[in-house]
Amino acid sequence: MKYLEYKGYTGTIEYSKEDELLFGKVIGIKGLLSYEGSTGAELEVNFKAVIDEYLADCKLAKIKPEKPFKGSFNVRIPSELHRDAALKARELDISLNNFVSESIRSRLLQKV
Repeated sequence: MKYLEYKGYTGTIEYSKEDELLFGKVIGIKGLLSYEGSTGAELEVNFKAVIDEYLADCKLAKIKPEKPFKGSFNVRIPSELHRDAALKARELDISLNNFVSESIRSRLLQKV
């Protein structure tokens, strides 16, 4: 497992050799949510606890928790690539968003 998953949130798994400690942070949100543990099991327990605490704090403060990976992001590419992608999407009679989504999906399915 490369990442931890819980309630729609994703966390990293890293190792500090100096501290002999596993640690990680929740990715896909602006806020900093971090956790650590001496074992994989402890890391996972603390990851889930930090998510639960974050959601409880948001509820208490009556604010909406950040939604990770909202499905919208800015991508900077060369203008020629933008043009070529837009023209190809038009040829295929699909939106540029659908073209980019299908391209990313295709790349993710490729075996390295």
